[in-house]
Amino acid sequence: MESRTSASRVYIRLRRTLRISPQEPIRLGTVAQILSPPEVEQELQQLELYRPKEYDGNLVLVDMMLIVRKVQEKFPGLQLELFGEPHTLVEVQGTVRQPNMVLIVLVWLLLFVGSGLAIMNFHADVSMAQVHRHIYKLLTGREQAHPLLLQIPYSLGIGIGMIVFFNHLFQKKFNEEPSPLEVEMYMYQQNVNQFVITDEYAKLHRRAAEAEAPEKEP
Repeated sequence: MESRTSASRVYIRLRRTLRISPQEPIRLGTVAQILSPPEVEQELQQLELYRPKEYDGNLVLVDMMLIVRKVQEKFPGLQLELFGEPHTLVEVQGTVRQPNMVLIVLVWLLLFVGSGLAIMNFHADVSMAQVHRHIYKLLTGREQAHPLLLQIPYSLGIGIGMIVFFNHLFQKKFNEEPSPLEVEMYMYQQNVNQFVITDEYAKLHRRAAEAEAPEKEP
């Protein structure tokens, strides 16, 4: 095997995140894109890197150094070229529970009432009704306690503007441009992943230090 792979070069690019099923081992072909000689490609794809333990929880960090060590143990003559992210965050996905419809309805009502109150309080703070009456008087020369000619289009415009701003109407998306909410969710997920990766690195360092420390005498 060593003579066969002594001059071979393998290109590896790790994925940022992925999900696996419980009890499923983490293999190189799962966490990375591999470009290698045909004679070793299948073995590299199936190379087992790590089998999640119970104490790992539902998140496992696969570091590039682990990949280099595992590949060199099996193929000592391979030359590795590594690209992209230096690690992959693997989520061990358990049984997916069905959504609770009662909870969904309660959350929807809470958001609906809360957003409605926020809009009404904003309009009260800026005296929007008085502004509409003043604009109506400027346009028509008459005073009107309820200038519906302005208030109805304005109310409809708020709803239409929110639909255009968030680029969604229920499940329909008007174009491929991400909405502000999607961008914020993406940034939030990136921050969460970065925190988890930093925390996992700290755990790895603690475990390595505990493993290297001599056993205490009784």
